[in-house]
Amino acid sequence: MSHIASIGLGVPEHTLPQATAKKMVEQLFVDKIADLDRLLSVFDHADIDERQLVVELDWLKKHGAFKDRNDVYVKAVLKYALMAIDNCLKHDTYLTQDVPYEAIDLIVFVSSTGISTPSIDAQLINARPFNEQTVRMPLWGLGCAGGAIGLSLAHDWLTAYPNKTALVICAETASLTFQQNDLQPSNIVGTALFGDGVGAALLIGEQSKYVAHCKRPCPSIVDRSAYTVKDTLSIMGWNVTNSGFEVVFSKEIPSMVHTVWKQHVEQFLQTNDLSNEQIHSYIVHPGGKKVLNAMTEALQIPARKLLPSRDILRQHGNMSSATVLYVLENWMNTGVPNHERSILSALGPGFSSELLLLEWM
Repeated sequence: MSHIASIGLGVPEHTLPQATAKKMVEQLFVDKIADLDRLLSVFDHADIDERQLVVELDWLKKHGAFKDRNDVYVKAVLKYALMAIDNCLKHDTYLTQDVPYEAIDLIVFVSSTGISTPSIDAQLINARPFNEQTVRMPLWGLGCAGGAIGLSLAHDWLTAYPNKTALVICAETASLTFQQNDLQPSNIVGTALFGDGVGAALLIGEQSKYVAHCKRPCPSIVDRSAYTVKDTLSIMGWNVTNSGFEVVFSKEIPSMVHTVWKQHVEQFLQTNDLSNEQIHSYIVHPGGKKVLNAMTEALQIPARKLLPSRDILRQHGNMSSATVLYVLENWMNTGVPNHERSILSALGPGFSSELLLLEWM
């Protein structure tokens, strides 16, 4: 068992109202896409009010080169990751005392919206007084599932080393994948959904001396499960082109929720001798309105058990891997009673499903 002791966020400074994003797309593509009016309706039905970006909107209109966007990715991710880490380790809301940077034994760095070598986790170790023996685990290409997978792998590591601590950082600049010359519908859909954000989660092994720093109740990881469906590589991801990342979205995703995700959750519950009714809350990555609706229908989940996921989508959009940490932070702030159980879930490229069973204690 490992304890999720604290969450810290790095929220970018530029707010983009949904109406403004729609107007930008209309101006840029009005004479280029024949059925633009139909595509623009996705902005109205996405249940997103606003998002946060690492650049001003005018920057996105003027810069198309992949190098330009990737340079911004590296700089912005470093900035907001440090903000999230600082908030996480010094968060009065969750911790009885600060946890020093030197106490972190493992850094799991998750990102899929830019590239950097050395990976960003090495830059973070240089920017703060982390221990030089801190283990690094950079994860790339996991997309929206990355936040849940990062937590799972940190939990597995802490199960092997229960006296240690881990920091999971999810950092994404999904908005920078917008391309002015990409006339595919997926580019428009991505522009209606994507926002930027960074989240950091502090995980503490059950035998670590820092367990005493946890305020109670906090979510503890009891079990995890991963499932990857073969022959579904084209469901979601990036097409990497000379001009950058082109988003891949399949219309099949909501139907995959009704089949793959539903079966995965039911098997996971059965393995842990639980029923759906015994789950207090579903802490799910809100890939979009249709995905959340499909999850509600597939398992007949009451609206209250998914409300924070809808709230985060409305306030921040889809921030890829970081989004599920924002949802978890919302639940931790709301307060879940002691001994209740939650399912943390995210879907991603592969096509993959990642589940974690949390118990609040």
